[in-house]
Amino acid sequence: MCDSKCGGMGHKCAPVKIGKLLLIVGGLNWGLIGAGMLSGAPADAWNVVHTLLAGVPALEALVYILVGVSAVVKLVGCKCKKCMAVNCDSCESCSTGGQKKM
Repeated sequence: MCDSKCGGMGHKCAPVKIGKLLLIVGGLNWGLIGAGMLSGAPADAWNVVHTLLAGVPALEALVYILVGVSAVVKLVGCKCKKCMAVNCDSCESCSTGGQKKM
């Protein structure tokens, strides 16, 4: 994990931060869906996204698409100037996993 001196995690662009949040929401949602299926509940009973946005199917689809796009961006990495400027491997704390080199 980067410390504040190297500028790593705290200086990513807003889309990356939003993408991280969407991946967390998507992962938790899928976990709840799986738990609901194991409990014998109907498929949409524990689907939080569907429960919150069921009145607007297009908005629900948009959330699912954004979660998918976030996963692709996480896989390939963000190529914007702000994210490309962050080079955590250059600071000693990050390149050693937060441990001091001996």
